[in-house]
Amino acid sequence: MLKVLLINGSSRPQGCTYTALNEIIKVLEEEGIETEFFQTGKEPIRGCTACRGCSVINRCIFDDDPVNAVLEKAEKADGFVFGSPVHYGGPSGNIKSLLDRVFYSARDMFFNKPGAVVVSARRGGASAALDQLNKYLTGCGMIVVSSQYWNMVHGNTPEEVRQDLEGMQTCRTLGRNMAWLLKCIQAGKEAGIQYPVREPRVATNFIR
Repeated sequence: MLKVLLINGSSRPQGCTYTALNEIIKVLEEEGIETEFFQTGKEPIRGCTACRGCSVINRCIFDDDPVNAVLEKAEKADGFVFGSPVHYGGPSGNIKSLLDRVFYSARDMFFNKPGAVVVSARRGGASAALDQLNKYLTGCGMIVVSSQYWNMVHGNTPEEVRQDLEGMQTCRTLGRNMAWLLKCIQAGKEAGIQYPVREPRVATNFIR
């Protein structure tokens, strides 16, 4: 069965971001897609130290927070949705630290897999946070799943988020688009259609 991993970057387990992600989950499950929900929690997640130890062991060298647990779940997932509240016009510190290390240590795990981002804001900063999180997806060759508008909801409480009728509809449309794309990819595999051939990666430094 196809599976989507949804990661909540909020420290509040059933807050506004959860409300948006849960709307997506309902649609995915209606479409026959298995879901797994991962809550980052309130405990601090350390930032990447750029030690590059992950290139040797194919996982983060630090094993005292959720990063490696996420990597184990990600390996079995066919698609991803990353959710975050907006903090000062950007994503939460916890999800940024988590994704810095997850994508740096296992970028190939996400290549050509569908991914989406959804953010929750009381008022402003949502588009900036959305843009920053989408850069993880595009930087690792993921297939970005969109909706009918930018993937964001507004409200200061879960009740207010549910009153954001356009935001809730955007989440449902995102869920349907994710399910459709996953099924198309699966049908393509069954028909023998191969993924694009990847060229060896070229890294250009601008200071010589």
